[in-house]
Amino acid sequence: MKLSGRDAARYFTRPDPDRAGVLLFGADAMRVALKRQELIANLLGPNAEEEMRLTRMMAGELRSDPAALADAVKARGFFPGPRVVFVEDAADGLADTIKAALSDWAEGDAQLVVTARQLTPRSALRKLFEGHANALAIGIYDDPPGRDEIEAMLTKAGLPLPDSTAMGALTDLALALDPGDFSQTVEKLSLFKLNDPAPLTPEDIAACAPASVEGEADALIHAVAEGKAAEIGPMLRRLQAQGVTPVTLCITATRQYRALHAAASDPEGPARGIGRLRPPVHFKSRDRMVRQAQNLGVAKLEQGLGLLIDTDLTLRSAQKAPQMAVMERALIRLAMLGARRG
Repeated sequence: MKLSGRDAARYFTRPDPDRAGVLLFGADAMRVALKRQELIANLLGPNAEEEMRLTRMMAGELRSDPAALADAVKARGFFPGPRVVFVEDAADGLADTIKAALSDWAEGDAQLVVTARQLTPRSALRKLFEGHANALAIGIYDDPPGRDEIEAMLTKAGLPLPDSTAMGALTDLALALDPGDFSQTVEKLSLFKLNDPAPLTPEDIAACAPASVEGEADALIHAVAEGKAAEIGPMLRRLQAQGVTPVTLCITATRQYRALHAAASDPEGPARGIGRLRPPVHFKSRDRMVRQAQNLGVAKLEQGLGLLIDTDLTLRSAQKAPQMAVMERALIRLAMLGARRG
């Protein structure tokens, strides 16, 4: 049987323990591995490794000893509970071996979880699982996680579901990152908010985003705050090529302009204000941001924040203008604001 879309997403969170086997296949090995981990964890629960209820087998092992798979599926463990035999990196050459194990499967046997690279509809392995009455085939594609998947990840990490603005920021980040980096970001958020009962905010998300995305985005916003309009286009093109979205850039810019506004408003001056910011500003950016706050001043920073709020609303609306063009125009206007004296 073939499973896809929301049915597949729901299955990973609540898998059927009475299935004979599940095939997961896809071009991105990381995406397949993450889904396999989720599936096995939800099938077996905690302590499966310690209780030897999970048997791992490489495809190469089975080519030299085909009978080992059926033996592993039939084996009875010392500890009670469901069992899984996991076969990694299978290909069509193992179709007959896996078919024999599935044909002989009976209630109480270990469930067979098989992962593979991208398989065409003609693949013998794929046809085997799709045509089996008690097995599933699930394709793992390069689509970013949807809202349901992100909510499930947040719940698993012990984070409350955020409002629409923060959820939008997470969705944009999921578009910009590969699955492993996004999963790590959610874990980092759970630690970041461990003793903080306040709802998740876009600023929290931006603070926990990986440096690979955040670093270049921050460099762009520094250039904007310093009035370097000529640098915006080339930097924006590089970020766009990396998959960074306009909403992510707007969140990054808003976060920095709010920090600059807080510093510029400090009664003891911008330098003291930068030092009070939480989370702390990286030491490499401190002097630079002090100069930006001094140059822009409270009035210009308030103008800039107003522009960014309007831009964010435009980006999240149903308007048809190209979003990156909207963001680029806003950044140029901010840079012009920073370049003007007085």
